[in-house]
Amino acid sequence: MLAYLIRRLFAAAVMLVVIVMVVFCIFFLVPKWAGADIALNFVGKQADPAAIEGVRQKLGLGDPIYSQVWEFFKGIFVGRTYSGGGDVTECAAPCFGYSFRTEQAVWPVLTDRFPVTLGLALGAAVLWLIFGLAAGVLSALKRGSLWDRGAMVIALAGVSLPIYFTGLLSLAIFAFGLDWIDAQYVPFTDSVGGYLGGMILPWITLAFLYAAMYARITRATMLEILGEDYIRTARAKGLKEQVVIGKHAMRSTMTPILTMLGMDLGALIGGAILTESTFNLPGLGRAVLDAIRTQDLPIILGVTLITSMAVLLANLVVDVLYAVIDPRVRLA
Repeated sequence: MLAYLIRRLFAAAVMLVVIVMVVFCIFFLVPKWAGADIALNFVGKQADPAAIEGVRQKLGLGDPIYSQVWEFFKGIFVGRTYSGGGDVTECAAPCFGYSFRTEQAVWPVLTDRFPVTLGLALGAAVLWLIFGLAAGVLSALKRGSLWDRGAMVIALAGVSLPIYFTGLLSLAIFAFGLDWIDAQYVPFTDSVGGYLGGMILPWITLAFLYAAMYARITRATMLEILGEDYIRTARAKGLKEQVVIGKHAMRSTMTPILTMLGMDLGALIGGAILTESTFNLPGLGRAVLDAIRTQDLPIILGVTLITSMAVLLANLVVDVLYAVIDPRVRLA
């Protein structure tokens, strides 16, 4: 198990370096090759040439590529110093640069919004795992029944309907029509009840989409596993149906579910853009949407890196859980 974990950690470290390199190329080399001027975006189109040159020196945009790559890596892991035009600015790690519009460091801006997105992703994940797995297992056990057909119709609707439709519909009914819920976001530290009231609709809306997908995958996987020889053997030995399903069938069913969960949760931690914009949540998704509108490149870069690292970390955890659930993985 230790050797397996070391291999996965090494692979994750290599992938992290590759991710940082790709992000650097996308945000710095590709615009340069396309003829764009990052310094001009930073100071604005009405700035004089001296100001543009000063920003170019401060950001090191005129340095050789290898020097820019090194400064970018160093900024993320140990911090960096911006100097040019007689101005020196220290940026502590992790340093994703400064906003083009507000000239604030990107990392503090993102960390202020990160708890909102994390709470949204974790709360919705709990709901979609509970209801998605339960619906999928029951549909597989009652194949062809009225429950099976009804659950799959609802799952198909959940997969097909976009977030902005179900989100606006839930707001119109429960927040504005029936006035059951106050959809205004309240920080958890200010009021627990206000936080739950403001997050319950985003949780349900987001969970409805993912629970539908998980129900369909769980049903298909469970039906396949229930036909395996070891399931028939377990039943022939006289084991209770709850033991056969819960201990043997579910253990194999969890492998594709863990794969999906790692990807979905990692991506959501990087920002659920549609959900946050629909419910006006001040999270990472809303931040990147605002940055796209204002062409604030460093904010987009920071969210991209956070999303990539979140997906990488989630997949690392999933790999470890694979080894716990299925011994064949760590022995291979």
